[in-house]
Amino acid sequence: MTSDRMSGPSTSSTPSGPSGPSGPGGAGGAGGAGGALRPHRVVVLALDGLLPFELGIPQRIFGLARDERRRPLYEVVTCSVRPPGPVATDADFAIMVGNGPEALATADTVVVPASYELGPVHEQGVLTEELAAALAHVRPGTRLVAICTGGYVLAAAGHLDGRPATTHWASAEHFQRLFPKVRVDPDVLFVDDGDVLTSAGVAAGIDLCVHIVRRDHGTAVANEVARRTVVPPHRDGGQAQYVARPVPDPQQSSTTNARAWALGRLQEPIRLRDMAAQESMSVRTFTRRFREEAGVSPGQWLTQQRVERARQLLESTALSVDQVARDAGFGTAQSMRQHLQAALGVTPTAYRRTFRAELSTACGE
Repeated sequence: MTSDRMSGPSTSSTPSGPSGPSGPGGAGGAGGAGGALRPHRVVVLALDGLLPFELGIPQRIFGLARDERRRPLYEVVTCSVRPPGPVATDADFAIMVGNGPEALATADTVVVPASYELGPVHEQGVLTEELAAALAHVRPGTRLVAICTGGYVLAAAGHLDGRPATTHWASAEHFQRLFPKVRVDPDVLFVDDGDVLTSAGVAAGIDLCVHIVRRDHGTAVANEVARRTVVPPHRDGGQAQYVARPVPDPQQSSTTNARAWALGRLQEPIRLRDMAAQESMSVRTFTRRFREEAGVSPGQWLTQQRVERARQLLESTALSVDQVARDAGFGTAQSMRQHLQAALGVTPTAYRRTFRAELSTACGE
């Protein structure tokens, strides 16, 4: 895992690079006619007291991902810790779950959404016998994902010991006290530590699942999923911007115009004072207002956008690395290489090779 974040220091922590189609982050094993890859199987563990919104995130995001032939890239299955039957939610209804814990043994990725009835998991940091027995079905090497306080389950099982992780900002201090071996980052929207990923609260689970699609299959597939879900492909900043604070004066200007102006000229040198001028602000006021709105500094935000632009160009064009560097605003290939290495843990050439290989496989080449 790299210490830098793909989406900036207050958005996410990222792995050492994109996973190939047969790895824990890929499309699953071989199968079907002509050696076609089977969909990557995601098994979602529904616990009593679950939040219906969070339970639905994996199905909605992964269920929309399609390859070039419009074939599903993921298969999403929901299971319980008990035999098939009703599972209580935090709402005034229960849900019927058609699979027992044995389904966890078939997973390429296991997702644990939040629950308000974790009992000793939340209070003492230990698994119940029932939950421990269910998790025993998970095969070694399976990718593990937690949404919001679902991270308590992974931590209680020992999967987060010595690793970076996040959870809902309101639970971060309690989470750290209960699990001192976990390196809790309360500011980010999600943490990607390779085979174990955790998100902040509620809607941050969408950010994490879209990130996983991007990591597995590239920006184009992730952007299509985001468009169909009517959410941004990635959000700027971290969850610090959602902590309660005094409501800003409605008379205050925003930095929206400056960001739109910068996005239209990423390939050019962009100075802080030029961005501030778009909002008729002093540099000091603009920097403070920008950080309040985006959760990161203007410089960090620009780097995020340029990394995203470079990823898109590397995936979707045959431009040389030098040209991609210029078009993304890095100026030189060496500068782009350093930024991608810091953000993704991989060189531009290796990144392009990974997603070109996946595209060729998806197209049956």
